[in-house]
Amino acid sequence: MVPPLDALPPRHPQLRSQPPAPHITSTAERGSFCLAVCSCGWTGPARRSRDLARKDASRHTAP
Repeated sequence: MVPPLDALPPRHPQLRSQPPAPHITSTAERGSFCLAVCSCGWTGPARRSRDLARKDASRHTAP
């Protein structure tokens, strides 16, 4: 007989107890281009405008 799912302990309880890591964004220069980068590994498209790269970063962190 198979026990019900709620009777089983979680596989990784330490992962569920940790809050999600905050997204920390910044911009990076690559030659004549600027792109938004995040601590989660996300990178935005390369832009010639720093302002557009900042907007990409703010859209990434927006809920």
